[in-house]
Amino acid sequence: MTEVATSDQLLVVIDPVARRTDGESVRIAKDVLSAGATTKVCLPEGPEEFARVLARRGSRRPVVVGDDRALVRAVSLLHRQRELAGCALSFVPVGAGLTVARSLGVPTGAVAAARAVLDGAERRLDLLVDDSDGVVLGALRIPALPGPPEAEQEPEPEPGAEAGALGSAPGRPWLRTCQSLVRTLVPARPARDLHAPAPRPARLRVEVDGVTLIDLDQPLETVSVTPGDSGTAAVEVRPLSVGAEASPLLARGRTVTVSGTDFRYRADSGVWGPVRRRTWTVWEGALGLTLPGR
Repeated sequence: MTEVATSDQLLVVIDPVARRTDGESVRIAKDVLSAGATTKVCLPEGPEEFARVLARRGSRRPVVVGDDRALVRAVSLLHRQRELAGCALSFVPVGAGLTVARSLGVPTGAVAAARAVLDGAERRLDLLVDDSDGVVLGALRIPALPGPPEAEQEPEPEPGAEAGALGSAPGRPWLRTCQSLVRTLVPARPARDLHAPAPRPARLRVEVDGVTLIDLDQPLETVSVTPGDSGTAAVEVRPLSVGAEASPLLARGRTVTVSGTDFRYRADSGVWGPVRRRTWTVWEGALGLTLPGR
């Protein structure tokens, strides 16, 4: 790890979501940072202004205050500008979604994270970069395919369907009374979430450094890919178990290609896709992140 000088000028970029969700933690982080270094605080109102502020940072060391989405946005912008190699990024987690920050070793308390910005050290971390130039900081996961589309599911009765079965209610108050009584006495069917159908197995080909780990003829439950700090990613494929639980298939490699039926994948703070083919490549030491000294 490379020591970070506390005399650096800091560009503190505070994500608008952090300001709305936890203004007190934002204030504490600003106070700690301002007490230990020369700071310029920026309050962008949206993604475009966030990008402009980061691009015009000059020689100042950027410090992003926000949740996982803000961190991923900053890393993605610096990557697309090809400026990650010469930039030591610092991060103060504020908000609800902080899973990626924790996995990278960033303290999640405002005071501890701000002190790590001032007194910590730069650590070079691996990134996954896909063939559309998207970046993944933490693990990515390909879940099972969704169930049948909504059109194939049994429709829920429309409001007033009971009236259509018994006759037209207008002008017949006694009929509306009977219908209300029936709805009161008969338990309603539990509501179903049509947007979250039951999962079904996926058929995907997973290749690690050109070697097929699982092919289309074997259904699978999940695929996970996790970058490390040694230039390779850990890949785990869980085949669909029939009877006894199937053992996961494990591999490590620099490139991971997934192809086959349309699939979505969860990476960092979002869900992406559907795509039919995607290749991720490990960029060794691509991200310089300030972390507590060891």
